[in-house]
Formats: sequence, C-alpha cells, structure tokens
Amino acid sequence: MKTIIAVWLLLCMAAVGIADERPNIVIIMADDHGYGDTGFTGHPFVKTPHLDAMAESGVVFNRFYASAPVCSPTRASFMTGRHPFRTNVPNHGHYMRPAEQTIAEVLKASGYVTGHFGKWHIGSVQPDSPTNPGGAGFDEWLSGLNFFDNDPYLSRNGNYERIKGAGTVISTDATIDFLKRHRDQGRPMFSVTWFPSPHDPQEEIPEGEDNPKELYNDQKTVKPGYYREITLLDQQVGRMQVALEELGIKNNTLFIYCSDNGGLVREFSGGRDKKGSIYEGGLRVPAIFQWPEQYQASVIETPVFTSDLYPTLVAIAGAKVSSQPLLDGIDIAPIIAGTSKQHPPMGFWHGYQNGESTWSDRIIKSLMDAKRAGKPNPFPNRILKNVNAYPVRDPKDLRGHAAWNAWPWKLHRIEKNGSVKTELYHLINDPMEQKDLSGESPERVAEMLLSLEAWQRSVLGSWSGNDY
Repeated sequence: MKTIIAVWLLLCMAAVGIADERPNIVIIMADDHGYGDTGFTGHPFVKTPHLDAMAESGVVFNRFYASAPVCSPTRASFMTGRHPFRTNVPNHGHYMRPAEQTIAEVLKASGYVTGHFGKWHIGSVQPDSPTNPGGAGFDEWLSGLNFFDNDPYLSRNGNYERIKGAGTVISTDATIDFLKRHRDQGRPMFSVTWFPSPHDPQEEIPEGEDNPKELYNDQKTVKPGYYREITLLDQQVGRMQVALEELGIKNNTLFIYCSDNGGLVREFSGGRDKKGSIYEGGLRVPAIFQWPEQYQASVIETPVFTSDLYPTLVAIAGAKVSSQPLLDGIDIAPIIAGTSKQHPPMGFWHGYQNGESTWSDRIIKSLMDAKRAGKPNPFPNRILKNVNAYPVRDPKDLRGHAAWNAWPWKLHRIEKNGSVKTELYHLINDPMEQKDLSGESPERVAEMLLSLEAWQRSVLGSWSGNDY
C-alpha cells in the first residue's frame, strides 16, 4: 500500500510540475585513467583543464581507490556497494548476478529516472536479458559490451546500431540528451556514463587542437594516444559542466568523476605498479565530487573506495532499502563533511579467476547482422553466462593476491601454487610500497592477516549465494 501511495504522489508531482528537490546525480567513470594522469595531480604535460577546474571548486579525494585493479569488478562494486567477488564478477568480462540489488534499482524505486551511457562490461546488451543495463535498473541506455573507440557498434535499449564519431563523445552526447529530455519531468535524474577511454587502442583524438593526431607525440612517452584520449575525455567533462549550467541544474547536481582502475603508465600511477595490480598503482585513481549547493572546495586525505558510492548515494537520495545484502562500502558523507577522518579497513582481492574476452564491436555487429538477416542469435550464451549458478566455494581456497588496507597500514597476502607470502607497508611513510615491514612487525601481520582472511571467507560465502 505504501508503494502505491508513493508512486501516486510522484505522478501527481510530475503532473503539476512540482520539482523533486533531491539532487540530480551524474557519474562519470573513465576506463584506465591513472591517478597521476591529470593536471591537478601534477602530470607534467597532459592537458586536463576541465578536470583541473572541477578539482579547484569541488571535493578532491587524494586517496580514492578502485575496488579492483581491472574494469568489470570495479563497476560491479559501484553498482552494489559490495566487493565484486560477492556479485559474481571476479575479473573482467564476468557478469553481475541479476539477484544483486543495484544503485540504479534503488534510486529508480525511490523516484529517480535512470540512464546508462557508454561501456557496460558486467552483463549483456541483448534485449530482454536480465544482465543488460535495463535489467540492472536503468530506464534508458546506450551501451557497449566493453571498451570501444571510433564509429562503435552499440545497443540502445536492446536495439543495435552503429554510430559515427568518437565513442567518448557519443557517450557524452547521449548523457546530455537524457538530461535535457528529463529536466522538467518532475523527477530527479540519475545518469551513469562509463567512458570507453583512455583504454587501448586509443584511436580517439581531442578536438580543437592544431594537430590533434600528433598531440603528445613530442613527449617522452610510449603512449601518446593514451594522453590524447585523456584530453578528449577532459573536454567531455567540460561539455557536461556547460550542459548542467545551461540546463539550470548545476547547483543541485552531484557530479562525480573517477576511474575504474589504475593507469597504464607506472611513472604517474600514484604508487607501485599500474593497472592489474593490487599495489597502489593499480588501485589509486583520480576522483572529484562536485555539488555546489552542498560541498565546499576541499582536499580529503582519508582513503575511500568505489564500494562507498552505493551507500553514499542511497543516503543522499533518502532512498529506503528493504533488504540489503552485506555491504563492503560505507556512507562517506561524514568524511566529506569533515566530521570524520576514519574509514573501516578495505579489502582487495584479484587473481582468483581469469578474465573473459569481450569484443564489443565484433559481438554487437554479429548480433545486428544476424537480426537483420533473420538468423538465429549467434551468442545465446552471452545472455546469462553463469549468473544463476551458485557453486560452493572452498573457504580454504584463498588463491590470488589480496590486501587489507587498515590505513595507514596495508597488508598483502599473495598465494600462488599453494605458497603464501605476506608483505606489510606503511603507506604514509612508504607510499610506493618499497620497504616490507612484515619481518619487523609479526604481531601486526598476524592481526591483520586474521582480519583479511576472515573477510575473504565472507566474500566467498557471498559468492556462493549466502546473501540472497
């Protein structure tokens, strides 16, 4: 009965033009943008004036971590507030279970209109699949299966099409169109834009440069295309800022920018190693929160991670969740407000299972061609994969590389071929994780290892379906 009344009230508000005063929420997540690869984090040559301006006026997190060192798992953590293993996404290309409760579903149920634009990579983009963006709670979507570059094949609400242009620009166009169409509908808007850049092969080029195809070729880098795409995505952040201003919704819009994992250039990763690693360089990413009506410009040193986004957005939207599976993230509003500088320990885990290849353009083109020719679906196995299987995980099987960040201490547990080794670092004194202190602090290692392994067993239990 309460649900019926709530829906009736929302319809009445829309009919008489009464605006919902809750904030619009606009999320942009880049693909492989490393912590140090922006102007505001000190990069020596890459041009990111719009991100720099956003950082100047917004809340900058100096220690913002992706929940995983590769793309799909981090996206699942954002959607659910849970470690990605819990959701059936141990590595890239795996599908998030439809049984998971997502931020899009929660916000949609509380009255938000929801849209997804860009890379998906945690499920299908085929029509009627419970693993596509619609099945995960998005009212509208224009999505690719994985990264894409120029002239991509995409799925618009399950209808396949090829769109000319740079994929990052196309994703931004779709986002702005969504915001324009829904601005005056009496409902707050929730848009999630997952840029396909600056992921390889980095064929997109920025606009407005004298020689855009040659930009950064004169720099001492093996990846000029990577930096060109960072400048292009920065331009799209600028377009989003202008659109929010022109639509008159900037002041009451929470605009978040971050990346899905560490970058591709070790020198500027903000830590040891790069994408694919549980060391700092594989997890630390640039992150800015902007909400002019609520947030003052500040820099926050307290570590947070992408799993925190779900509970934070639920709280900001005032949404009610009737049955919440176990969360790894927390509401970081007190950290943003400056009333807290503490975050519970954060667990990371990678290497338990291999990733699965997903060729976005190739697969969507085949689906489109088969549909037009009246032929059978060439990829029926990609509708669900294994999302309805709940194999029991051995709680003693803790293979791979895991870490426990109990700031400022970070313990690594590395298991390979049945052999386990531990490493301990003090991240304030040793941000590059060079001096292993495990031999000097055996009691601390034992205490942190106990917590880490208990968390790992909890994760395996969730993965087996214990939370549903």
